[in-house]
Amino acid sequence: MNSASSVNRLNQFDDVDLRTGTGGVPYQRGADPNRVTPDQVQRARVVVARNADDAEDCRRLLDMLGLLEGPDGVPPVSR
Repeated sequence: MNSASSVNRLNQFDDVDLRTGTGGVPYQRGADPNRVTPDQVQRARVVVARNADDAEDCRRLLDMLGLLEGPDGVPPVSR
């Protein structure tokens, strides 16, 4: 692939407005779009678990990403 064709492919995204979700990219409806839903937290946990080397690696990654529940039962990413 030459650089001209890769630049042309990237140019197709110039008119996409990432703030409003236009351009065919779905975004969360009805709620604050900046909030993380419980479903998103669960899906992120599954992805981390599938890609972790072992249980300790998984726990460490979940903690770094704020996906482990805190003392109040709510993951930091959801606060």
